[in-house]
Amino acid sequence: MAGRRAFSVKDLPGFATIAIACFLVLYAPIVTLVVYSFNAGDSVAIWQGFSWRWYESAWDNRQVQEAAIRSVAIASAASAISTVLATMAALGTTRRAPFRGQMVIYTLINQPLMVPEIVTAVALLIFFSMIKIATGYSGLAYLIVAHSAFCIPFAYLPIRARLEGMDLTLETAAADLYATPWQAFRRVTLPLMMPGVLAGAMLAFVISLDDVVITEFVKSAGQETLPTYMLGQLRRAVSPEVNAISTALLVPTVVLLTAFYLLNRRRS
Repeated sequence: MAGRRAFSVKDLPGFATIAIACFLVLYAPIVTLVVYSFNAGDSVAIWQGFSWRWYESAWDNRQVQEAAIRSVAIASAASAISTVLATMAALGTTRRAPFRGQMVIYTLINQPLMVPEIVTAVALLIFFSMIKIATGYSGLAYLIVAHSAFCIPFAYLPIRARLEGMDLTLETAAADLYATPWQAFRRVTLPLMMPGVLAGAMLAFVISLDDVVITEFVKSAGQETLPTYMLGQLRRAVSPEVNAISTALLVPTVVLLTAFYLLNRRRS
């Protein structure tokens, strides 16, 4: 009917109340963690004044330093590898006419998103254990490969979305102007898809940096990352130092996710 207002979920009774309650449940624990990371006392539940004590303690902790450096190194390598592979997969599935089996390929690439992470972790543990027994090598390469495999779909989704929003005739026009396939890719396709590539790389970096389950199963002795180090500390005793480390880990995650949002907004 003319003049009828379109349905909006925001008009439902209690929508605002439920939305506020959901945000409180999601973010109140995080805000509490950040606040108590500045607690001067030894308790994680009793406020005893403002202090940078636990940040200084974490900064001077050699184990935290080594775990942080290792986490950044693994996340950087995994992000680079997964982004390159995801870019090639996205180009192969979007910059061509639809073909039979395309949805099957999409499903296979996105499989780690649908399978519980614990299943992927156990599978990687068994697979890498066989390789370790055969080769005797137990370096960080296993963690890098495991993180890269897990991060591929996270990098693939924004890159694929970016490419699907690009006109397929752009490369055809470049070819009509006597550009070689490499020139068309370097001068036309790559600059236009770069926001999606950067968004995918940042998302893969955050996923790898924060991963616990796969790292816990695949790592060898002496290969603690920052999340697994924190998990080990929580098993022994809860210290405000863990709050400080969590807050420090939260900052780059928020920054990268904000950049990811801005890149996608610019793409749109």
